[in-house]
Amino acid sequence: MTVGSVEIVEVAPRDGLQNEKQPFTTAQKIELIQRMIAAGARRIEVASFVRADRVPQMADAEAVIEGLQVPDEVTTIGLVMNKKGALRALATSVKEIGAVCVATDSFAGRNQGQTSLESAEMAADVVRFARAAGRAAQVTIGAAFGCPFEGEVDPEHVVAIATRIAAADPIEIALADTIGVAVPAQVHALVAAVCAAVTPLPVRVHLHNTRNTGIANAWAAVEAGATTLDASLGGIGGCPFAPSATGNIATEDLLYMLGRSGIATGYDLERTIEAAHWLAGEMDGPLPAVVSRAGPFPNTKA
Repeated sequence: MTVGSVEIVEVAPRDGLQNEKQPFTTAQKIELIQRMIAAGARRIEVASFVRADRVPQMADAEAVIEGLQVPDEVTTIGLVMNKKGALRALATSVKEIGAVCVATDSFAGRNQGQTSLESAEMAADVVRFARAAGRAAQVTIGAAFGCPFEGEVDPEHVVAIATRIAAADPIEIALADTIGVAVPAQVHALVAAVCAAVTPLPVRVHLHNTRNTGIANAWAAVEAGATTLDASLGGIGGCPFAPSATGNIATEDLLYMLGRSGIATGYDLERTIEAAHWLAGEMDGPLPAVVSRAGPFPNTKA
């Protein structure tokens, strides 16, 4: 594998916080985003434009974006589930729209009240809508590696969805292991298949560490051709609509693995660890990540 760099999208302010029971204030969310920008994040999910009664942590999406001071080189991402959410997002200064579809009918029904194919068409419509408004847009295919309600997901169906979405000309397509069931061989195979189907569109991968395979899956994704990986500071996160969907892969753990492997990310690991310690203090307890507990190696501060 000859990969010089991998882009990391920081998702703690959105996917990280959305499943947390402890309320986070607007000011805390802004502080989290600014700390991650200072640590090197150049693409960051800052909010989702969804129903406040279903995802209370995201009720202040507009206020968070309004309160941010973001350098020109930083891309803020707002997640949307439909055109109504896209309209809200487009009324803010968020730079990129992230649409979502789901790989199975059961999960799509619970998540969006649609079938899998209907959710894919909705996501494609959101991309076209955002592009017409002069905003960049991308799509994540949720439950691409396994469904909490249907179990195994047919890889050919995921490839077919990705191909359908690619026709709407998003800036990238992401594959999400929403419930953390994937293993490296599976990730490599599906990422390679989707990359081949949608080239030259880049493929992003969103992983959860529910069964402790997240970092290994990240390596497999990069080897298979993924150019971007999502990660969440401290390893926090989960999906409110997927049973037992625990945290994302931790940003600091991913940075350590990639950095020690000679792959650049643009992040400062020590500043990321400092941000994780701050976040643990705000959350009044330890976070799932391990590198922020063990420290980097070599440890220049030892």
